[in-house]
Amino acid sequence: MRQDKVCQDLQVVVKDSLDKHFVSESDLVSILKKADLNPIKKPMDAINTDKIETELKKNEMIARVEAYKTPSGIIKLEVEQKIPILRVISSRGNFYVDNLGTTMPVSFRYVADVPLVSGYVEKELAITDLYKFALFLQENEFWNNQIEQIYVHPDNEVELIPRVGNHRIVLGSFDNFEEKLDNLRLFYDKVVPKTGWEKYSILNLKYKDQIVCTKR
Repeated sequence: MRQDKVCQDLQVVVKDSLDKHFVSESDLVSILKKADLNPIKKPMDAINTDKIETELKKNEMIARVEAYKTPSGIIKLEVEQKIPILRVISSRGNFYVDNLGTTMPVSFRYVADVPLVSGYVEKELAITDLYKFALFLQENEFWNNQIEQIYVHPDNEVELIPRVGNHRIVLGSFDNFEEKLDNLRLFYDKVVPKTGWEKYSILNLKYKDQIVCTKR
């Protein structure tokens, strides 16, 4: 690459941009302009791609950035957006939790179809226990389809609102949640076909190895 060559163009590839619209090419160019890092018309040997990457990574919508130079005088940017797995709407804030266990702001461009958490949700709970629970839902087709909403009470007791059945599920704490849901799945498979979905108003899972049912 000749030392006096100047940057002719900035080419941006935002991965998954057809599915998710959290970041656009114009957003990225705008960030670089504000930080005085727009490479166009600057000498190629004066452009610091590490600085460009660091600046763009400050954006909470971005998971990964790779910036590199081409011999023809182009700076290429490959950007991966974060993937939201949970939406939090609470008195403590309105944000997404992403697949990396960090938070990302809500976008006016795009609404992700993910489970909704409301109630008294501290950020610390969102990126620890709720994050683990959301990963479990994402990997489990049955529960991902069944759990529509999560409500956190002031004492951190957790309630689940199902998509099918007019009942509430009291989870208690997130301790041993997989075991609790396994018990509930057995209940759904063995008891509900005999009684129907409408018989119970509350299914309480918080006591070890038992489900306490409140009849409607």
